[in-house]
Amino acid sequence: MIQFTLKQKIFWTCFFITLVTGIFFTKHFARADDLDTVDDNWAILFGYGQSVPGWGETTQRVETIDVIPRYSHVIFDDIGYSWYRGYHSLLLEVPVSVVVNPDISSIVGINFLATYTFIAAEQWHPYIFGGGGPVYSFADISGMGAEFNGNYQFGVGLKYPWTARNSMLFELRYHHISNGGSEEPNEPLNSYKLLFGITF
Repeated sequence: MIQFTLKQKIFWTCFFITLVTGIFFTKHFARADDLDTVDDNWAILFGYGQSVPGWGETTQRVETIDVIPRYSHVIFDDIGYSWYRGYHSLLLEVPVSVVVNPDISSIVGINFLATYTFIAAEQWHPYIFGGGGPVYSFADISGMGAEFNGNYQFGVGLKYPWTARNSMLFELRYHHISNGGSEEPNEPLNSYKLLFGITF
């Protein structure tokens, strides 16, 4: 019988949740006749990320400049009341991270994220989100035993309506990359990311 470590269990649980979310996302979009895209939007985010040696089993400081195209689809709107009134949406992202330290390279992936946006306030709309997906690393980072990895992440953000069509986005994320123990060595990258963007 195969024995999994706690880290592997967390990784594969997040991978399974991401897979199920992705399948739901794909099937939901396949039913074009039932699809309500009135509140959907595109966004582009830019930012900076850095792994922190000593945060969990992370040993390498890896710095990235991030560019993240995103599509947002509202699943349930007008949920709750009072301060927690809001809406639930799914985000599909295709992040591109340019590694600037310790080497010049790149990391690409696909993210499926679930998010809840609080809309009780008139202008500033805070939101929380989490999810993950597959990641491919072109970077030669010591301690990462595989090029194909998975990631999970969660974070908080603020959405500020700028015009009738556009909103400004500000986000802080925790981001984890590892191969789930499929290869050795498997030193994860535990990072924070600061991002800002605009919807259109």
